[in-house]
Amino acid sequence: MQLNNWLTNIQDWLLPRLCPACGDPAEPGHELCLGCEQSLPTLHHACPRCAIPYEHGDTRGECGACQKRPPAFARAIALYRYAPPVDHFIRALKFRRQLGLAHLLGEQMAQRLLSETQRPDLILPVPLHRARLRERGYNQALEIARPVAHALGVPLDFRSLVRVRATAPQTGMDRRARQRNMKNSFVVTDAPQVRGRHIALIDDVMTSGSTVEAAARALKRAGAKSVVVWVAARA
Repeated sequence: MQLNNWLTNIQDWLLPRLCPACGDPAEPGHELCLGCEQSLPTLHHACPRCAIPYEHGDTRGECGACQKRPPAFARAIALYRYAPPVDHFIRALKFRRQLGLAHLLGEQMAQRLLSETQRPDLILPVPLHRARLRERGYNQALEIARPVAHALGVPLDFRSLVRVRATAPQTGMDRRARQRNMKNSFVVTDAPQVRGRHIALIDDVMTSGSTVEAAARALKRAGAKSVVVWVAARA
């Protein structure tokens, strides 16, 4: 172990890692530079049901939307607000193939979730449609989920939930349009695998919640006992 640490320190000195957010040298043993690490937009105050950020730290309980129409998932946890530099990380991961950022976000998510008292039975990444997967070459949600499943010791299942509709890009859509766009987009191909089990859905970013809502509904219809949502960032 000491030899490995020594070799890592030598490597960081000879070939310092560059911060993926700003390009400056990262802190030794870290992925980010000190400035970007200190500027991460950690989400401290949010609705416990859908993780929408609260403007005031003294706000408690579920937001009005969740009280009026509770989502299919029981809880959502988001690490960060969708703001710099995390929004840069996610765009670079999705569109510039910087898969190292998936590992970074996954490790940070795992650290946050290690304190959770109730572990799920299965972790499922939100799937891409096969056409989008073929175009991109990887599913960013799956890449984030890998280090989380490993750290928590929870099985990772990326086959039982399938995206069957190639939905339109949701940028610019309002909440209702996003919900219509995502309706019946997911099916469960292995109902016995999820029936009666506590499921954690992992995705990179949650905007209106329509994607994870549609996925959670599919899992609940297949018999999942409960569904929680874990995302790297919440808009």
